[in-house]
Amino acid sequence: MSTLTKQSIQEEIQQNADEVIALRRHFHQYPEASLKEFETIKRIKEELNKLDIPFEEVGETGVLATIEGEKGSGKTIILRADIDALELEDATGKEYQSKNPGLNHACGHDGHAAALLGAAKVLKNHKEDFIGTIKLAFQPAEEIGAGACQFVDGGFVENIDQVFGIHLDSNVPIGKLVATKGATNASCDIFKIEVEGLSSHVAQPNVGRDAVLAAASIVVELQKIAAREVSPLDPVVVGIGVLDAGTRYNIVANHARIEGTVRAFSHETRAFVLKRVEEIANQIAQAHRTKISSFHIHDAAGPLINDDTATELAQKVAAEIVGSENVVTDHTKSLGADDFADFLLKAPGVYGRVGTRNLDNPETQYGHHHEKFDIDEAGLALATEFHVRYALTYLS
Repeated sequence: MSTLTKQSIQEEIQQNADEVIALRRHFHQYPEASLKEFETIKRIKEELNKLDIPFEEVGETGVLATIEGEKGSGKTIILRADIDALELEDATGKEYQSKNPGLNHACGHDGHAAALLGAAKVLKNHKEDFIGTIKLAFQPAEEIGAGACQFVDGGFVENIDQVFGIHLDSNVPIGKLVATKGATNASCDIFKIEVEGLSSHVAQPNVGRDAVLAAASIVVELQKIAAREVSPLDPVVVGIGVLDAGTRYNIVANHARIEGTVRAFSHETRAFVLKRVEEIANQIAQAHRTKISSFHIHDAAGPLINDDTATELAQKVAAEIVGSENVVTDHTKSLGADDFADFLLKAPGVYGRVGTRNLDNPETQYGHHHEKFDIDEAGLALATEFHVRYALTYLS
């Protein structure tokens, strides 16, 4: 793109900035839980229809829109935004505070959806300037790892040349953009283990098979995977959030339930640790003369690994937007997961971040998933521009 085109696009985005903020505030007022984003996707469809951008439905609450370049056929890129909210009260006290009790856009997905709609408007206006196809994925259920797989399993990411996404980040100062090579987010697997024992009176423990003791021993032994079986230079988490067993103080429990998660930054380490979780659970249960009656793993997200070439392009684009001194190329890894990783397994791409932390405004400094989480809305224009510039630069 010429310098003049870059300036004109930035001016166009600024002209639409209030509209994007209004959309973000609308989504923030009416948050919806994962896989229940019916009104959210209805509004997104309305906006796409206003722009005369065709789309197809993905599942019940997802949409994939398409903008065809008028300079000819070529490569295809997907721009993605997640749209679901969290089961959390909204304590921001703002005029756009959630009107849906117990639900809150406390992770920034309201801004993701609004920014991608803002980008859609600009890209549609410039369809005569690019060769190829831009697809816009409005994805449900990121928070439970059940949305990206709808696009992948449905075949919507086949024959895609590049994927691009962004996440608003309250840990990054406003005015900064992030594009980091390699693994940036860990995988997330959720495991559930059912331990079956045999009831007896606690005064006759030798008659029973104690599921509580077996489960507690499993929990302790699982901690040794990260401590003794994986390199200290390879960050891994094996976390247990639930240990539920027993019905009464004087009964040897005949059943126990363990729920936990494994987080890793590589596909190889992830597979190894999950295998060891199952092996250790069975071995410890057997040692206690109990058994594992059920072992289940939910694949919520793989490790999110940015492609080197795509990241270099994102860094170049980001530097054109905010200056090279405001581009973060070595952002700290996060053990939090994001199912954008599923898109990256199908096509090379990059997941960037957009700073929304205003150092002069404490209200923008709460962490994600906090009931007072909010953003500096000036970051929405940068998110919009990151989408637009990356897509047009890639297709040029």
